[in-house]
Amino acid sequence: MRTDLEPLTKRFSALGGPVSATWMSGTMGDARVPGPSTYWLDAIVELAPMRARDLRRDFTPKPTQATPDVAAALRPSLPGGSLLTSEALNQALTEGRFACTAYLTAASDVVVLVALGE
Repeated sequence: MRTDLEPLTKRFSALGGPVSATWMSGTMGDARVPGPSTYWLDAIVELAPMRARDLRRDFTPKPTQATPDVAAALRPSLPGGSLLTSEALNQALTEGRFACTAYLTAASDVVVLVALGE
């Protein structure tokens, strides 16, 4: 479990300057098998209020019934209430080698990221 921000803001610049984060990452598959690794990163990020407002305005996320599929250790920290998502929001947070699914809370400044990359 990590709380440092720099690795997140380096990979996901659209987060701006987040207030705080709790996140985990790792590799998928068997490390004994040769070949490129697929990395996963799950994060619960408290955004600056203006950044959360801008993401809602610019990428028009809609309510979803989906629950972010994050690592078990992060599940107790998932925000309560309604979540919003959209393909435009996902694309805004996808950067470099990481493809991202983003869930923005409707009533607070928290975004949940579920990302895969090489």
